[in-house]
Amino acid sequence: MIKAIGFDLWETLLTDTPALSRQQERLRLTRMETILAGRGLGAAAAEIERAYRGLWHRCHELYWSVDVDVDCRRQIVHFLEELQLDPSSFSADTLEELERAYATAAVEIPPALVAGAGEVLAALRDRGLILGLISNTGRTPGYALREILERAGVSQHLQVMVFSNEHGACKPQLSIFEELRSGLGVRWDEMLFVGDNLYADVHGAQRCGMRGVHFDPPERGTAVAPPVKIDFEITPLARITRLVELLVVVDELAA
Repeated sequence: MIKAIGFDLWETLLTDTPALSRQQERLRLTRMETILAGRGLGAAAAEIERAYRGLWHRCHELYWSVDVDVDCRRQIVHFLEELQLDPSSFSADTLEELERAYATAAVEIPPALVAGAGEVLAALRDRGLILGLISNTGRTPGYALREILERAGVSQHLQVMVFSNEHGACKPQLSIFEELRSGLGVRWDEMLFVGDNLYADVHGAQRCGMRGVHFDPPERGTAVAPPVKIDFEITPLARITRLVELLVVVDELAA
């Protein structure tokens, strides 16, 4: 009997179009450049875009490629290091200001809800199911994503929200799924997990003892994880191309 459903976030409940991603990036860069220039670091500010790209590659090499994550402040430290600046020379207030400029761009230029997300979450709650989510976060940390989801009107449906930058590990690591399971208060075999990534979401769920549903929409935004080479086949419980189809899957399991 299914009592709870966990969701991936990016490209499952939220999606960023290329246009939105570019706007968010430009806002981050402009604000961080302004902060640095205002502290007499105009030469460094001119290198901000190079450092921004370098930061992403460095985080991927050090953390994300091995399913580890770090808080947003650590990303700012690496960003300053990419600019050949000493992070310890910056005041706590300036570090906080840089972090906020970096972390909250998507709050001010929010991603879109995936079609049907709000309605499907509400319908699942009406069926008596407990809902939660896990997000591998990237540049937008948990505190910003909570605000985005609240403004979008869907956080009310989610009893537990687990974010990799706060947890310290990324999907498909067992520990991040365990935080969701224990928070929802159910057994593994009482859960479904729904996500767009066969490896991180479906395989991650299945190796814990959950059933995994693959959400494979005809179009996706920019928040798609890089492919992972595997030497085995992943077979989900079901494959859906629209979120509303999840209701059919759930009803068939309950029949």
